[in-house]
Amino acid sequence: MAGDLPDYYFRIRENGAAVFRVDTANRQRRIEMDQIAVVNVKRDEIRPHGDSPLSDADLAAIRSWLTDRKALLAQRDIDDIHRAVDHLNLTAQWAQSRATDDQLDEVTDALLLAMHDLRAVLVRKRADRLSRG
Repeated sequence: MAGDLPDYYFRIRENGAAVFRVDTANRQRRIEMDQIAVVNVKRDEIRPHGDSPLSDADLAAIRSWLTDRKALLAQRDIDDIHRAVDHLNLTAQWAQSRATDDQLDEVTDALLLAMHDLRAVLVRKRADRLSRG
């Protein structure tokens, strides 16, 4: 099992991760994890934890994780948008075929405002893209 463990463990947090160095080379053959850094994905920030500086290998591993994490989050963002399109279609079908008058009264204003806001943003963004060429 110890041979299969990575050298670093990234505990995901809301804006990044806490980075731990994994150590299995000790007398007790226990897994020890020493926190070495905190990473902020949105600000591309790597802060050492404690007084020890990060080695070049530490920084390389963290930067690699940061690049991979950003790609994964971007992929999830677009996947969420595709799901939202599906939900809009399912919502239209529900409103047309199964919704009661009370259910429609409950959600109509919120849906109309959200769709109006989304439409305005999309139209403005498309106009910006077209005007740039």
